[in-house]
Amino acid sequence: MRSTKNTRAIVIGIFVFLAVAIFVACVLTLGGQKKSFVKAITIKALFDDVNGLQKGNNVWFSGVKVGTVKTIDFTPNAHVQVVLNVEEQVTKFIRKDAMAKISTDGLIGNKIIVIYGGTAAQPTVVSGDVLGVEKALSTEEMLNTLQSNNKNLLGITADVKTITANLAGGQGTLGRLLTDESLLNSMQAAVATLTRASVNAERLSANLSTYASRLQTKGTLANDLVSDTTVFSSVRATLAQLQIVSEAATAIAKDLKHTSENLSDSNNTVGVLLRDPEAAEGIKATIRNLQSGTHKLDENMEALQHNFLLRGFFKKKKAEP
Repeated sequence: MRSTKNTRAIVIGIFVFLAVAIFVACVLTLGGQKKSFVKAITIKALFDDVNGLQKGNNVWFSGVKVGTVKTIDFTPNAHVQVVLNVEEQVTKFIRKDAMAKISTDGLIGNKIIVIYGGTAAQPTVVSGDVLGVEKALSTEEMLNTLQSNNKNLLGITADVKTITANLAGGQGTLGRLLTDESLLNSMQAAVATLTRASVNAERLSANLSTYASRLQTKGTLANDLVSDTTVFSSVRATLAQLQIVSEAATAIAKDLKHTSENLSDSNNTVGVLLRDPEAAEGIKATIRNLQSGTHKLDENMEALQHNFLLRGFFKKKKAEP
């Protein structure tokens, strides 16, 4: 009997020990998760709406859990004051101008407080400091925004449907391009023309490049004109002489014109000869009379040579050397 009682007492003691060990382990585990045994300071933040944030929710900084929400209370001006327990060892990284916002742990997880930002020029936070906050969108605001976006999407869908119907009906320029074959052919012809113009422009550019390279070839006239000052001076002198010749030719042309005008004038002899038929006939008659007088003079001279009085004179004249 005594042995049985001792065995039962030992078994009960083992169970009690195991229960106490499990209880201590649970306390330590929960305390580690809640950081109940870590030295911390309190930081405050004032929100207009905490969107379901609860006491005990986590506080994150740079993606690391650094504390929990200690209390959530209303202030006299209807704001919500959230007191945060933040590990003292991480406060050296949090600056006074850091911001706090309400976020979500995962897509549909619990609400959390996220501390972010801050500049190195500012001092670190101390217990009792109040952080600035970023207003978070509530679920109602997000739903309203989503509803507005849905309305806009419906409007856009209706516009796209109308545009598609117009295109299918051949309305507008794009619709005519899709349905009118003649307009499409015209566009293709215009594109072909532009292509040819582009090819011609490319050829012109190549020709200009070739001409420029020839200008740089030494020994050619073009290069000498561009680079040789002596040749350029000779060309300039030649051009000056051509200018002088041109001016002289112009003067001669003016003189010829003036002479022609004078010849056309009936107030001078040449003009009368050229323009007056009667004067021309008189001159012709005078010439005929001269020819007739000359002929008769020749006959008279011939008669004188055969005259016995002058025959010796003419023989002597012929005999002279």
